[in-house]
Amino acid sequence: MQMPRFELPEALVMEILSKLPVKSLTRFNCVCKYWCSSFQTPHFISKHHHYNLKHNNLNLLLRRYDGNTFQPYFSQLSNKKGKKNEVKQNIHLPFFKNTTPSVYGACHGLLCLHDPSTDKAAIWNPSTREFKILPPSSIQCPPYFSPFEETYLSLDDVSFSNAAFGFDSKTDDYKVIRFVFELYSLRSDSWKEIPSPDYTPTEPNNGNNYVDGICYWKTVYGGYLDFRGLILSFDMGNEEFSILPIPEFVGSFPEYYVDLLVFNGSLGVIVYPLERIDTSFDLWVTSKGVWTKQFNIKSISGVVRPLGFGKNGDLFLRDTNDEVLLFNTSTQELKRLEINTYLDHFRFNISLHAYFESLVRINGIQEVEKYVVRQQK
Repeated sequence: MQMPRFELPEALVMEILSKLPVKSLTRFNCVCKYWCSSFQTPHFISKHHHYNLKHNNLNLLLRRYDGNTFQPYFSQLSNKKGKKNEVKQNIHLPFFKNTTPSVYGACHGLLCLHDPSTDKAAIWNPSTREFKILPPSSIQCPPYFSPFEETYLSLDDVSFSNAAFGFDSKTDDYKVIRFVFELYSLRSDSWKEIPSPDYTPTEPNNGNNYVDGICYWKTVYGGYLDFRGLILSFDMGNEEFSILPIPEFVGSFPEYYVDLLVFNGSLGVIVYPLERIDTSFDLWVTSKGVWTKQFNIKSISGVVRPLGFGKNGDLFLRDTNDEVLLFNTSTQELKRLEINTYLDHFRFNISLHAYFESLVRINGIQEVEKYVVRQQK
């Protein structure tokens, strides 16, 4: 006697599938046309993203530089039990050959990559391996006088060292801003010139300083040995700049490092002294303009600088032995990870970038897997 066929309601099937990783969903594209088309709908993409967001399924990438070829690559860290924070695989970027791109933000599982030396930028989805090269600049920058060359340089010789990436919820559009004061729209695939603010970032923003539609950079004002820190922000929705003060209680700005970073979905500053033997760290987080101290890490010997936060507020650090450390902010425990960077080229530029898996489509090009992933030996 043949058993009756039992079928689950299609809505329940989609609910179950929305909880799976992108790699599994990519394999399931060939099951049937309905599944393939369903995975590309805004409803399913949003449901899948919010599940990962709710369960804090954070993925981490260490941007590094091969010591032999000097080429950039990403080390993807594992989030599996027993292998947590170990290097899972290394990912090369075939669309940035022989260059050292910076990461200018992560939003909805997408990363914006930019090479200041060539003015080449791309949006990349590390989960689906899809990438999109952005069109060239539309701004004609005036000649720039170089005191080293003692001549004027053209636009081709000028690099854009600051940019940011975020989402405009008003228009359902992803945007890139860069400091020749130009804004890119993924929806229109074009750049437009925008008014410049009174301040500009003082250093490259190689991180994920984007929170709820607003991008942030560090800037300063004042004279030599008497300058103070400010935070410059840009709202992706209304396309306007504003200024947020760095609180006075962090200390005299020239005597401290003040790094911007995102902590549990909020903008924070981590403060540590410029001159030190044993380094201490203070983390302050702002909410609606009010700064609150989250924690203090006292006297960690040999630490060079913080790399960023991972899952559950864990802080990644790099020490003088070029090893990566993990500080658990809840238990106050310091753990040495099996990640050595002493063979990396430009190891002082190693950075940590966090993202949630996403199915967001960017109408780009699919990477070829064999050219992208180099398995850990």
